[in-house]
Amino acid sequence: MAQDPPAQDQMHYDAMAQEALRGVVKAALKRAAAPEGLPGAHHFYITFKTNAAGVSGPSDLLGKYPDEMTIVLQHQYWDLAPGETFFSVTLKFGGQPKRLSVPYAAVTRFYDPSVQFLLQFEAPSAPATLPTAEPEPPPAPAADPNAPNVVSLDTFRKK
Repeated sequence: MAQDPPAQDQMHYDAMAQEALRGVVKAALKRAAAPEGLPGAHHFYITFKTNAAGVSGPSDLLGKYPDEMTIVLQHQYWDLAPGETFFSVTLKFGGQPKRLSVPYAAVTRFYDPSVQFLLQFEAPSAPATLPTAEPEPPPAPAADPNAPNVVSLDTFRKK
């Protein structure tokens, strides 16, 4: 007997799952932006593609990280503004305040080490002009992929 070919995912469930999980990032940032700020020991490491569409910030800063950058929201961040499609925040780099705007679609990793909560996302499509040199990646926290509260999108992908 002939088997039917596997059905193609015309619903794009992978993309929908990533979009839903990016909603967790947005909700966490909205809580952090509230007047009381981050509760308890919570803090965030947010990694994003600096060359993704819609990322904006000082060219000298983004130039140091032409591919990917990790920022930390813990004690010293100002004017956190989580919008519907992006967030903006002011952080100090070299003692100087600098404002960044990052679309949620550019985020590749969201990590709260206080509770070992990690979300990883597929990198967005890069623009046609990519830097040719591979920069040294910024330091990022090491996460145990077997730790509790880790959500991996691999669970939702077809094999």
